[in-house]
Amino acid sequence: MAASPGAPTSNQPHLRRVLGLAALVMFGLSYMAPVTVFTTFGTVTQITDGHLAAAYVVALVTMIFTAFSYAHLSRVIPAAGSAYSYAQKTFGGHIGFVTGWTLMLDYLFLPMINFLLVGLYMNSAFPAIPAWVFALVSIVLVLAFIAMGVKFVGKSSGVIVAMAVAIIVVFVALSFSYLAGNPAPSVLAPFEFGADGASPIFAGAAVLALSFLGFDAVSTLSEDARDAQRNIPRAIVITTVLGGIIFIVVAWVGGMVFPDWHSFAALDTAGIELVEKVGGPVLSAIFIAVFVAGCIGSAMTSQVSVSRIIYAMGRDGLLPRAFGKLHPRFGTPVLAAVSVSAVSLLALVLSLEMAATMISFGALFAFSMVNLSVIKHFFWDGKLRDAAGVVKYLLLPLVGFGLTIWLWTSLAPTSFVVGLCWMAVGIAFLAFRTKGFRQAPPKLTFG
Repeated sequence: MAASPGAPTSNQPHLRRVLGLAALVMFGLSYMAPVTVFTTFGTVTQITDGHLAAAYVVALVTMIFTAFSYAHLSRVIPAAGSAYSYAQKTFGGHIGFVTGWTLMLDYLFLPMINFLLVGLYMNSAFPAIPAWVFALVSIVLVLAFIAMGVKFVGKSSGVIVAMAVAIIVVFVALSFSYLAGNPAPSVLAPFEFGADGASPIFAGAAVLALSFLGFDAVSTLSEDARDAQRNIPRAIVITTVLGGIIFIVVAWVGGMVFPDWHSFAALDTAGIELVEKVGGPVLSAIFIAVFVAGCIGSAMTSQVSVSRIIYAMGRDGLLPRAFGKLHPRFGTPVLAAVSVSAVSLLALVLSLEMAATMISFGALFAFSMVNLSVIKHFFWDGKLRDAAGVVKYLLLPLVGFGLTIWLWTSLAPTSFVVGLCWMAVGIAFLAFRTKGFRQAPPKLTFG
């Protein structure tokens, strides 16, 4: 039987196909970390001047278009490299490398942000212990967990998502109880545009794009999934819709419970104040425990994802081939995972604000390339130009591309400085590896 397009050939190392549809969805939701809406509640509410729910609606609409583009490509290119593999297959090795390299910016720093948050929230509960101690312990634990294999991560993801959903359900229920005695000024206010129009909403949505990286993370598991060509596309769409609904509901309820964001004591930990307002100190303590568990789960899944990208690029020779080797016992790319843990040690010295500015740039760039890859692969090269093809493979990805670019240009200037510098380093590295681009970089083997 012929190999699936985009899959490694028999003489290449193979990941183990152990994840079904439910595990893939749990993986994606764990990566998205449903409680992350509390993490960004204060900062993005400030950006949008109290219209966080509207920013989540804009982000979800944008991400749905892009999720369908991921779903289309994951059917025909079931490889572990996600946007890197898609861009390389459709546009060639150089563009594929730049896409994968840029995407790695947010993947490398997302685990670090989770470790930073673990330190901050645990330190708020145990102020005598420095935040960096909790961050360091969580880095070591996560590395040990993912070395045990993706099946273990998949099982733990389900538990963590269940805990997160439970705390969110309790929060929403208590919020409605609170609002029964303290009616909100307007139930639609969180969805409205403010005096400055759509610009703050799109600026907030650009930051929130990192909340939807779960569907991209699912696509990196194409070589870990059973029946990948069927389950990966379904899991991508389900993860995007479910995650978006959770984010919007919490943002809407929270905006009604706490309509005056100026009264938050600290924007970074506004989520704790929000939960304590409706549930008191007991729910606040439970929330911190679940939040930390959610951060650990998100760190695990994000580190698994980026290690798969590094593994795919190492296997293809774009990074040192040692990164493309699997552990003989666990069947996992341990060296790639260790390298991500090494980067995560920056959590011991960087601030949360500094780390957060580096995330969305790479994600939105990769999302743009995936939308363009659909047009190139299906509409241009595949000549699928009937009425259905025009809609599915030209118009819809064009809308996704346009919306993504709009969000991309709404990012803060700091994000562009860091992102463009990162891209420049990658291009210089590629030029060195390929002798000034005269030599084509190695390509994925497709069947």
